[in-house]
Amino acid sequence: MDDHPYKDLPEAALDELPVTEWENIEIELLIEGIYLAYGHDFRHYLRSSLRRRIRNRMCLDGADTVTGLLGKVLHEPGYVNKLVNDFSIKVTEMFRDPSFFKAFRERAVPLLRNSPEIRIWHAGCSTGEEVYSMAILLQEEGLLDKAKIYATDMSERAIEQAKAGKFPLKRMQTFTKNYMQAGGTKEFSAYYTTDRDYAIFDPSLADHMMFAQHNLATDSTFNEFHVILCRNVMIYFNPELQDRVHRLFHDSLTVDGILGLGSMEYLIAPWKHHYEELADGERLFVKKP
Repeated sequence: MDDHPYKDLPEAALDELPVTEWENIEIELLIEGIYLAYGHDFRHYLRSSLRRRIRNRMCLDGADTVTGLLGKVLHEPGYVNKLVNDFSIKVTEMFRDPSFFKAFRERAVPLLRNSPEIRIWHAGCSTGEEVYSMAILLQEEGLLDKAKIYATDMSERAIEQAKAGKFPLKRMQTFTKNYMQAGGTKEFSAYYTTDRDYAIFDPSLADHMMFAQHNLATDSTFNEFHVILCRNVMIYFNPELQDRVHRLFHDSLTVDGILGLGSMEYLIAPWKHHYEELADGERLFVKKP
């Protein structure tokens, strides 16, 4: 492993390495092997994103070729979970993009007040920061008691972290700033206790959450939701998979249901004609009747 050609490169620099025809072929074989052997479908993910993570895994595990990883996937029990976790994007924060959460508080919450129950789906929830953010927002708006938040991700490891409801203490300064900018009404520290390394969030928030594995590339709808949030996930999908996921979300939303996307994501044709913008520039939309 010490002599691996990628060992001294930061992960971001792996994108700048030359791409060879042989590497492309090997990556296609790896992705197809994962799908055929285990059913995890990454065939419609952007190759640039997968390539970086594959190269990083090669470096970590001392594999000289992508085919070496395929051998491990097929012959080492549990190894595929490493790649599934690698491919699951985990760049997240509590109240990430505070203006989005402020817009949700001001524009979406009034639409939800008269509902006897509120079902929310966080698709691609990663390690749960935004799920807990939503629970806190709903509690402050007096809606949490009638809400059920379904949080899903393709990574079992990410789901287990999310269930724990604890996040590194060193991130609380950033999270607190986000919370205040998002219109928070209390002291953010009131929502968690601490140990030496972690902020441990109030377990009563988790009483309204249900976590499960779900793959947007292969799995179907499982409920009818008043709100679906899928933020900064589809930027890693090719147009075909984006279309599939938009269809899934549209079919899963109630009439006048609310869809929230990430700051770098857009409604694609023909789906943009099925929604009205709820908050200018915040990727928050209402499904048309």
